[in-house]
Parts: sequence; C-alpha cells; structure tokens
Amino acid sequence: MASEILLSISRDEVERARLMSEYKYELDTQSKLVHAKREGRKELQQEIIDQLESGKSPEEIINNLVGSREE
Repeated sequence: MASEILLSISRDEVERARLMSEYKYELDTQSKLVHAKREGRKELQQEIIDQLESGKSPEEIINNLVGSREE
C-alpha cells in the first residue's frame, strides 16, 4: 500500500515537472516574439528617422515603406 502511494507521488511529480517544462517553453516563446516585435519597431523607427533626416517627405517615406512590404 505504502509503495503504491510512493509510486503515485513519483508519477505525479514527473507529470508536474513535464507540465512546468511545457509552460516555461510557452512563456519563453512568447517572450521571444515580444522581443522580436520590439526590435522590429525600433528598426522601423530608426529607418523613418534616417529617411526624414535625408530630406524625404512623409509621403515618400510612406510610399517607400508600403512598397517594401508589398514585395
């Protein structure tokens, strides 16, 4: 009886560890996606600033950005 309870506890701990590992993987994946989005925004902001500093009009910048995303 006691050995059955210990085996049950061991199986529960293994299952708990597996579920925690899956949960951590999901959180890590979400964190990486958020980070990538933030980096992409920073790059886009810098690209817009560079184009403004080079003398392009907002309309030219928009056309360049829209055109580059459609390709």
